[in-house]
Amino acid sequence: MKTDLLIKNAWVYQTPTRNFAKKNVAVTQGKFYYISSVDMEHLNANETIEAEGQYMIPGFIDIHLHIESSMTTPAIFSETALGYGVTTVVADAHEMGNVFGLEGLKHFMAAETKMDIFHAIPSSVPSTTVDLETTGGVIALEEVRELLKDPRVICLGEAMNFKGIAYDKDSLIRQIIDLCQKERPTMPLEGHIPKIYDQELADFLMSGISSDHTHQFPEYLLEKIQAGLFIQFQDKSITPENMAVIRDNQLFDFACFITDDIMVDDFLEGHLNKNVEKAIACGLPVEEAIYMTTYTPARRMSLLDRGMIAPGKVADFMFVSDLESLTIEQVYKSGEKVFTKGQPFHYPEKIETFPESYYQTVDCQKLTFDDLTLNVETKKERVRCNVIQKQVVGTFTERITKELTVKEGALDWQAAGLAQLIVMERYGINGNIARALMDDPLTGIGAIGTTWAHDHHNVMLMGNDPESILVAQHALLEMQGGYVVVNQGKIVATCPLPIGGILSQAPIEELGQALKGVRQAMKDLGYENGNEIMSFSTLSLPVSPAIKVTDKGMMDTKSQTFYPLVFPEDGVLKHETTN
Repeated sequence: MKTDLLIKNAWVYQTPTRNFAKKNVAVTQGKFYYISSVDMEHLNANETIEAEGQYMIPGFIDIHLHIESSMTTPAIFSETALGYGVTTVVADAHEMGNVFGLEGLKHFMAAETKMDIFHAIPSSVPSTTVDLETTGGVIALEEVRELLKDPRVICLGEAMNFKGIAYDKDSLIRQIIDLCQKERPTMPLEGHIPKIYDQELADFLMSGISSDHTHQFPEYLLEKIQAGLFIQFQDKSITPENMAVIRDNQLFDFACFITDDIMVDDFLEGHLNKNVEKAIACGLPVEEAIYMTTYTPARRMSLLDRGMIAPGKVADFMFVSDLESLTIEQVYKSGEKVFTKGQPFHYPEKIETFPESYYQTVDCQKLTFDDLTLNVETKKERVRCNVIQKQVVGTFTERITKELTVKEGALDWQAAGLAQLIVMERYGINGNIARALMDDPLTGIGAIGTTWAHDHHNVMLMGNDPESILVAQHALLEMQGGYVVVNQGKIVATCPLPIGGILSQAPIEELGQALKGVRQAMKDLGYENGNEIMSFSTLSLPVSPAIKVTDKGMMDTKSQTFYPLVFPEDGVLKHETTN
């Protein structure tokens, strides 16, 4: 018999026993054929590889990520991520859906890539409801019904609306879940369940959702798994304490590693491989870390043709020279070599084509100094205000109370050491402008602006200097989206994202360096967080605890009610939300 590829003397990962054994491996027609310690010269291979001293492990599988978080398109993403050993992903393109609706999803899914990209139905477009935030697109029952017909769609993407899922059987998200269960009874339903426990967790899980990828804490991790949740660990949840819960309780079949959101500057350094390295450094045995990044996620998504090196499985694999550091030497996709260590980032020969209208999507008014004056109707000299306080670790926020001086009929927010946070509807739908205040988020004088504002992607501005806020907003309108940082009235960093205000087709190195510049400029302004970009971009995410801002106002994300900026008994802010 003739075979395409023969690999000799590799230390092959044995999935059932989670160890390595010296084997020879034959590959034919893009699949593993014969794995054994016996000599295979009789197979007459077209190509033979001597892999003495190399560890051969299956390709990594990332079952929850948003390609748009890397601010690039599927074709460019595929070429880059393959170099990190990632051969299969399940993409939830809800960012694209929030900007362009079903049409945008179809453009995204049409990309031709070497990597296998399966898709999740974006369940959260918008993440809450149209009454709570304005988006460019909506994915409702008709759109879900159409997506369910596509075989590349293999799960329902993260369902986030806690109140609608747990307590409102007539909500759109519950109708979407019901439709998926009717049309695809065994399809996984993915969840976004931050800080929900005990009976509230049970109320949520009664919907049929069975996974969670949000921030995990060791004191609740076992409870969640015993409640039937499959846990997907993103970077911030990969801690020694969480890994100890998994290791000590032998829970390797009930969790996996995912990336969720990898910013493009971090993408220059790695992808899912970095999370595996971190898990190993946090005390998880390397063999179990591999298992939880290959076989476990494949089973979760019923991708039964991959995830292990065995006859009949897709021949996705990599050669690793050092397990502890996970040094990847080569990557193969369906038996074809797609990466060799040391090669530069490769720009794909064929990239996606988007309509011209996708490059003109930021449609809102140009702000003036008058728009930044927070006029208040009151007889008091000082009024109490609801203020947002961000954390320096993670994306959670808290509501605090501050007492502000009223000066010439307006809040003297600058004297109080606060910054304005503004969200402007940018799809040309209603012209909403919501205003909030933040507690001392910057030590320098300036402003930050973006259209990459989770998940509605309206224009978001934050600054402690009116001039800098205006410069930032005007720059975003001119760029038609992206990130901008202004220091003392001067633009110091930009990252243009011209496709819908969320994507670019610039080479990955160029795009990554631009975002690195934005990140450093944010640090220079004194914006403090372990992930400055994600922290800022989620100040607008109305399903993340505990207080965020949409174009409709400042929201308690659990109760889904809005806070007034000024306490009602003290006064009324003119134009709390203007439209």
